[in-house]
Amino acid sequence: MQQAWEVADCNDADDERAVIDMTRPHQPDQAVFRAILPEDIDWQAFPAFPPAVRLAVVVGHPSEPGPYVIRVKAPGGTRLMPHRHPEDRIYTVMSGVFYIGLGEAFDGKRVQAFPPGSVVILPGNTAHFHWAKSGEYITQITAIGPLGLEYVDPTHDPRLRHSPAS
Repeated sequence: MQQAWEVADCNDADDERAVIDMTRPHQPDQAVFRAILPEDIDWQAFPAFPPAVRLAVVVGHPSEPGPYVIRVKAPGGTRLMPHRHPEDRIYTVMSGVFYIGLGEAFDGKRVQAFPPGSVVILPGNTAHFHWAKSGEYITQITAIGPLGLEYVDPTHDPRLRHSPAS
């Protein structure tokens, strides 16, 4: 049995055409070879996160359908309250320790710690929360957009908070 990553033998014209027809158009930002160096990462505030948390779009367009890669940097002590994303996500811990817990209520006793190099698979619509319990962490998230984020308790959503009138 062939593995998904193995190339099929091209014994006849039909097999050869099948391999040739496997080409597909490039995804956004992926048509030419390029590299993104750490110093090129453009960290920005993201309205759905607490003010100190930063997000960087690495590849793709998260607000549109299609694959994307983002990074999230949370300073020590930061908590991202329970929320869901409609899309399946793959988190790779780049630095620091990433603490994540599952459930609709924040519970610091239920977080699991993942060191750099860890890969965490989070199915879409799974209620979860994050905590930068032991210091700053950076995660890289790979998913298929559009990106969505809905807080379990809307009062935790920074997008819905209004600053007092001046």
